[in-house]
Amino acid sequence: MPVEDSSTARQIRHELFRRYVDTTDIDVRIFHGVCYMRGNLRKLHLYPDVDLEHEAEIIRKIVRQKPGIRELIWEVNLKH
Repeated sequence: MPVEDSSTARQIRHELFRRYVDTTDIDVRIFHGVCYMRGNLRKLHLYPDVDLEHEAEIIRKIVRQKPGIRELIWEVNLKH
């Protein structure tokens, strides 16, 4: 994996942890500018009213705006 890809993956993971959802089960891998996100997105117990669909859209937007990301493969399940 190129150094830029691993650095970008770290930045994306950091952004995920700043959201009001449980992203601990999401795997982020980047290969040549293609970001693969797989796993489960869940509500945090402290924020039961958060809209998972809205948070997922924000996360996708953040990832797509990262320099060096050419494409996003989203295989994340929303666990209500």
